[in-house]
Amino acid sequence: MQNNSVWGRACGLTRTVVEAVRFDETVDAVVVSARPDARARSRCGRCGRRSPGYDQGTGRRRWRGLDAGTTRVFIEADAPRVRCRVHGPTVTQVPWARHGVGHTRDFDAMAAWLAVQTSKSATCQLLRVAWRTVGSIIARVNDDVEAVVDRLDGLRRIGIDEISYKRSHRYLIVVVDHDTGRLVWAGEGRSEAALNRFFDELGDARAAEITHVSADMADWIAKAVAERAPNAIRCADPFHIVAWAIEALDIERRRAWNQAAGRTIEKSPGRRGRTSGDSRTIARSRYALWKNPTDLNVRQRQQLDWIAKTDPRLWRAYLLKEGLRYVFAAKGQDGKDALDRWLSWARRSQLESFVHLAKRITQHRQAIDANLEHGLSQGLIESTNTKIRLLTRIAFGFHDPEPLIALALLALDSHPPHLPGRN
Repeated sequence: MQNNSVWGRACGLTRTVVEAVRFDETVDAVVVSARPDARARSRCGRCGRRSPGYDQGTGRRRWRGLDAGTTRVFIEADAPRVRCRVHGPTVTQVPWARHGVGHTRDFDAMAAWLAVQTSKSATCQLLRVAWRTVGSIIARVNDDVEAVVDRLDGLRRIGIDEISYKRSHRYLIVVVDHDTGRLVWAGEGRSEAALNRFFDELGDARAAEITHVSADMADWIAKAVAERAPNAIRCADPFHIVAWAIEALDIERRRAWNQAAGRTIEKSPGRRGRTSGDSRTIARSRYALWKNPTDLNVRQRQQLDWIAKTDPRLWRAYLLKEGLRYVFAAKGQDGKDALDRWLSWARRSQLESFVHLAKRITQHRQAIDANLEHGLSQGLIESTNTKIRLLTRIAFGFHDPEPLIALALLALDSHPPHLPGRN
């Protein structure tokens, strides 16, 4: 096999003729001179349609390819222009790279795979590119996936939620498929207009096929779902309902903290005031009150035992929180009966925060009963949100949400980027 053919195989070049290979000492890299073969020659760079020549363009160009060991590799070729009947004068298409991009397709695939599988620093150091460049690559790879894969096809039961990222209250809307467990759509914003962009992409015909939608009790979600997916049953997600109970419990915890002995200690020079005694114990029991009983450690169990003995009012609030959690664990008719008993208990508990919570739950009782009947778990959405929050730490250097959305879709759907030459 000739040397040029070896380099063509090594660089993953198809429909390409390798003319020469040399080492350029000025850039300390291997330069592979190539040209498209007869089948790929004289095609529009945008649409791929064969077109007549226009001029020689601006000369030869280089595309960054995958490294050969520790040595960078560039593909070099002429870049003439053709006259496309649709796009006009356009640089010709090359088989190894996308139009208007300075990297080969294999390089883009490797960068996207590393961004999904490894850390930000590892990706940048291994490929020797800036993180902003990786963001552009991720967006391009995701666009290619969306061109051949319809993530919104076959949706029947979906979950909708919003997640904050970065600072300044910036939000993303995420939509997951309860049947496949995959993230199928993400978009910027936290409003009815932002959610309508999802339904616009979905289309009225497919929106009419959606049977169940789980979401929190936000009015803007309810309005958009009622207008755009009229056949869907709206289900209140358990995570947010139990979160309401935790908020009510925390109101009682702060009340107990303020009323307990040792609440205030006078400040001294160089030292701020602190709590002591019972007040300090209640302050440190916050996570014990919040956590699931099965996740408590020995110290947190001791804190709850102490609260049960010393503060019956706070202990009653804790039991109410756990009682609401049991409602969603029971599900079905048992869950509905348990919720009726819980509402009666909350109304006569003499805890203002839980009396208000009982009114709030009664207001959304239909959506809660729908969830108890159909059993849509919001744990799927919350696990997706947790993964996206981890991705936001990786994607912190991106200045717009598009690369973050593309990274989330590639990492959390069923079509992740592939390793070059593997599939």
